[in-house]
Amino acid sequence: MTNFILVPGAWHGGWWWQPVVERLTAAGHRAVPVTPAGLAEGDELAGQRAINLDTHVQQVLDQAPATGQDDLVLVGHSYGGSVINQVADQVPQQIAALVHLDSDVLENGESCYTFTTPANREYFLEAVTPDGLGVAPLPFFDERARPHPLATLLQPTRLSGAWKTVPVKHFVAALKTPGGLQAPESMRRVSEDPAWRYEEWPVRHNVLAEGPERVTDLLLRL
Repeated sequence: MTNFILVPGAWHGGWWWQPVVERLTAAGHRAVPVTPAGLAEGDELAGQRAINLDTHVQQVLDQAPATGQDDLVLVGHSYGGSVINQVADQVPQQIAALVHLDSDVLENGESCYTFTTPANREYFLEAVTPDGLGVAPLPFFDERARPHPLATLLQPTRLSGAWKTVPVKHFVAALKTPGGLQAPESMRRVSEDPAWRYEEWPVRHNVLAEGPERVTDLLLRL
C-alpha cells in the first residue's frame, strides 16, 4: 500500500482530487486530499489567524503517517507544488516520490508570485479581495472555489535542498491551456534535469478536467 497526499492548486480544496482518491482507494492505497486552510466551504479569511505558506506546509506534515516508513507520495497541482517541496525538504526520508502536475518547482527564496507568469502576477494583484487577505478565484472556476490566502502566494520558500534527495521526482507539463502555458519556468527548470522524470500532456492546466484516469494511471505506475 502506498500513502498518497494530494494538494490542490490555488483556490481549490480537496474536492478537486475526489475522482483520483476514489480510484486510488479502489486499488488498495491510502489517499488523503488536502483542503488547505482558508479554502474549506464557508471559510472566511477575515477573523482567522494569518494563513501563509507555512500554514499549508504544516497541514500536510500533520497528515503524514507516523510510521516512519518511506512510502509517502506527495502530489501537488499548480500552487500545490510549492507546498509539497517544502514538506519534502523537512522529512525527505519519508518521501518515496514527488509528483508535480503543471506546478511550481521553486528554489529557496522564491515565491509563487515571483515565479509565476506575468499575467498571473497581474491577476494576483487585481483580484485581491476587499479585506486584502485573499485573491478571488477566476470567474470560470468551479463554484466551490474560494478566495486564496494572499500571503501563501507571496511568502518566499525556505528550502535547504534536502527535498532534492527524494528518489523519484516527476513533472507533468500541460500544453493546451487557453491563454498559454501556466508553468513555463518549471518546465524549463526540470525538462533537461536528469534527476527528474518529465512528460508533456496535451491537456489544459486543470489536468483533471479531461478525466482523472490519466492522473491515476501515472500515480499507479510510479
